[in-house]
Amino acid sequence: MESEQTISMIQIFGILRKHIRAIIETTVVVTLAAGFITFFFMTPKYSATTEILVNRKLSADMQGAQFQQVQADVQMISTYKDIITSPTVLRDVNKQIKNYPGYPGSMSALKKSLSINNSQNSQVFSVTAKSTDPGTAAAIANSTAKVFKKKVVKIMSVNNVSIVSEAEINRKAVSPRKTLNILIGLILGVILGIALAFIRELTDRTITSSTFLTDNLGLTNLGIVNEIDQKDIEKTVEHKKLQIKVDKNELSARNHRRV
Repeated sequence: MESEQTISMIQIFGILRKHIRAIIETTVVVTLAAGFITFFFMTPKYSATTEILVNRKLSADMQGAQFQQVQADVQMISTYKDIITSPTVLRDVNKQIKNYPGYPGSMSALKKSLSINNSQNSQVFSVTAKSTDPGTAAAIANSTAKVFKKKVVKIMSVNNVSIVSEAEINRKAVSPRKTLNILIGLILGVILGIALAFIRELTDRTITSSTFLTDNLGLTNLGIVNEIDQKDIEKTVEHKKLQIKVDKNELSARNHRRV
C-alpha cells in the first residue's frame, strides 16, 4: 500500500514537472487578468459611518429601573434596524440624495448600500453607507440617521435616539480590495494550471514506452526507430554534399597529375 502511494506521488510530481511551463504561463495570464479587471473595470466604492445611541432619559424617581431600561433599549435596536431600512425612512433619504454624484439609482439600491451593525449589549449602533462617491456615502449615512431620529419619535412614541457622531468623508476606497483580488487571481491561476496539466496528461493517448505495447497490448517488440531531428538531417545532407565535392576535387587532381 505504501509503495503504491509513493509511486502515485512520483507520478504526480512527474506530471507537474512535465507541464511546469504551462502551469506558470496559466498562472501569469490569470493573475494579469485579475489585476486588469480590478484596476480598469471595477468601480471603487467608499464608505462612511455614523453612530447612533439608544438611551431613554428617566426621571429622578425612576433611577432604580435604569438597568432594566438599558436592557430594553438594547433589545429595541433590532426593531430600529428594521425601521431604518423601511420605506418610511428611505423614501425621505432618497429624495434628499437623488441628485448627488454616485447616487445608487433607486430606493432598493439605496437599501442595499446601507448596513447596520452593533456590538452585543451595546446601546450604540452604526449606520454605514457605501457609494462610488465618498461625499455621497457620507451624505447617505448622515441623512439616514437624521431622518430615522425624526421618524422614530412618531412611529415608536419614544424619544431615546441620539446621534453620537456624524459620518465624515473618507476618500480611501473600501472596494475593490486590489491586493486580495490579485492574490485570488494568483491562486486560481495555479489551480487552473495544475488542473489543465492533469487533463492534458489524462487525455494524451501518445505511447511513450515500449513496455505498454508488450505488457498491456501483448505485442512483440521488433525494435525502436528513433526520431531524427530535421536539423540533424540537414547537417548530414550538407556534410555528404561537402564530402562528394571534396572527393571530386581529389579525383580531378589525381587525373591531372597522371596526364
